[in-house]
Amino acid sequence: MKLIVVLSLLSYVYKYISCTETCFSFKVSLVLRQFMNTSSVTISRIRMKAHELFMQYGLKSVSMDDIAQAMGMSKKTIYQCYADKENLVAAVVQNIISETEETCNRDILISKNAIHEIFLAMNQMSNLFKTMNPSILFDLQKYYPTAFNIFYKHKNEYIFNKIKENLLRGIHEELYRSEINIEALSRFRVESIILPFNPEFQRATKMNLVDISQELSTHFLFGITTIKGQKQINKYILNPTN
Repeated sequence: MKLIVVLSLLSYVYKYISCTETCFSFKVSLVLRQFMNTSSVTISRIRMKAHELFMQYGLKSVSMDDIAQAMGMSKKTIYQCYADKENLVAAVVQNIISETEETCNRDILISKNAIHEIFLAMNQMSNLFKTMNPSILFDLQKYYPTAFNIFYKHKNEYIFNKIKENLLRGIHEELYRSEINIEALSRFRVESIILPFNPEFQRATKMNLVDISQELSTHFLFGITTIKGQKQINKYILNPTN
């Protein structure tokens, strides 16, 4: 009889401990989840504010103090989310690249032909360049090598391949001349896209990023198109997105 009572008590104690541990684990899980969600939101907010300030004032001139002040938070909180400024710059660059690639892939799918695809890309670049400080790429290359390497890889892989695919598409659609050297022109086009960010080029032309970019893109298109393709260029100059 005593043994039965003891066993019953032990069973009750075990159930109580198990229930307590389960409840405790559940509460801890909720707290951790809430903390992680809060941290994720904070990281995203910091990146978005940094993006805004970098685009407006350039990378070099915006400090972690400036970002903290603009957000109304301590610099310590920012450093809890990003180890240093280069880490933050890299996060901003990676996010811009991800969004740009997503838009580019969508535009390729909805484009009516290779030239329409280019005009959609030009429209995307214009929207991006309108709010971009012209010193950004120069600052990136000079002061933030980790972030610049992310951009450099994107330029030499993703952008290069998309340009190459566009040239092949245009030849197939008889909009581009069949004798063009695809490798050479793909590389030339990649480099010409970043030419507007060159400080000396900016000073010499006295034009803004958007105007330089559109002038170079249109010139490039007229140089590779057939008569059929040139008619499409003139059409899209009047109405770039339709």
